[in-house]
Amino acid sequence: MISAPPTDQITPQGYGTKTTDSEGKCNLFNGDWIPYQAEPFYTNNSCSFIEEHQNCLGNGRPDTGYLYWRWKPRGCDLPRLDPKRFLDLMRDKSWALIGDSISRNHVQSLLCILSMVKFDEVSYLVDSYRLETSIVINIVFQYHKQLKLGHLALQVEKAIEVYHDENYRSRKWIFPSHNFNLSVIWSPFLAEAAIFEDMNGVSTSEIELHLDILDKNWTEQFNNLDYTVFSSGKWFVKSAIYYENSTVLGCHYCPKRNLTELGIDFPYRKVIRNVFDYIIRSKHKGTIFYRTSTPDHFENGEWFSGGSCVRKVPAKEGDFELNVLNKILRTVELEEFETASAKASESGVNLKLLDVSPLSLLRPDGHPGPYRFFSRLPTTRMRRSSTTVS
Repeated sequence: MISAPPTDQITPQGYGTKTTDSEGKCNLFNGDWIPYQAEPFYTNNSCSFIEEHQNCLGNGRPDTGYLYWRWKPRGCDLPRLDPKRFLDLMRDKSWALIGDSISRNHVQSLLCILSMVKFDEVSYLVDSYRLETSIVINIVFQYHKQLKLGHLALQVEKAIEVYHDENYRSRKWIFPSHNFNLSVIWSPFLAEAAIFEDMNGVSTSEIELHLDILDKNWTEQFNNLDYTVFSSGKWFVKSAIYYENSTVLGCHYCPKRNLTELGIDFPYRKVIRNVFDYIIRSKHKGTIFYRTSTPDHFENGEWFSGGSCVRKVPAKEGDFELNVLNKILRTVELEEFETASAKASESGVNLKLLDVSPLSLLRPDGHPGPYRFFSRLPTTRMRRSSTTVS
């Protein structure tokens, strides 16, 4: 059990040992970050979904090399996402990423990529209004003839926000020409929790977490989703009081209270097991992913004790280490998923593991670090056009 946030590090175990999965297929999560010569899908100059505290370049980061890497699995290749094909495949579908701010960041990245897709007028009208191609061509031809235009215009597929909660933590967008819905559902514990923390992370009391009650923010929407990505973990390191059957069981890091210290593995395992049990009982026919928690990259201390994120290139396997809290979270996730996966298969539920921890561990250069806020350090011009999208 852990009574306070530790700062010591341990060597990661089990990374890089399997290049194939249990069925002999290439393990997409075992690989390396390699240099990538093509332009990034987007930058801060081309995407409006990047928030100020994520805008490294806008906040003065002088280097841009972190934009030019791609993940290369060992033993196979991972094709680059084709955003137009993705939208075509996701017509009339709904996605939701459920969790904390990391899920929000992933949704924002996907929005940035998909919002750069361009269609010619014929394709856009055919896709949008389900008209016959010959009819659309005639309409466009007559329109261009009247305006004396010699070419077809390009239309950008714009994501339209159709919902947000009071604090803009849960949000939903629609891509109208494809009727594709993309949501981020704020549920950092996946269970019911009273959180006494403001938007800057300043807390006035311990979190009150009910281990036996799942968060209705996602359970009420779950059955209507075609693709769901769950994740949790990071918030379990915070000070919290744990409840079950409305009775206090103990807490984590609450030295001013006369309660039993339960650490983070006990509550995390309880909640994750409840989440998997709920998913399996649901008989859901969609595709469900559980994303493993992302590791910390602060060096020479933690975020609360002077740690920094200043690296400019990806790490090599073995260079960077999981801290003990990340190790606990990962152990719980893998053990509980293994048990749940067998049950899900028997019940016909399509449950998959999205194991991003190893590849995330190798990207300490991708953190905002000191550029979470505006810095007056001198900046350099990007070596490539920031608006070019391949």
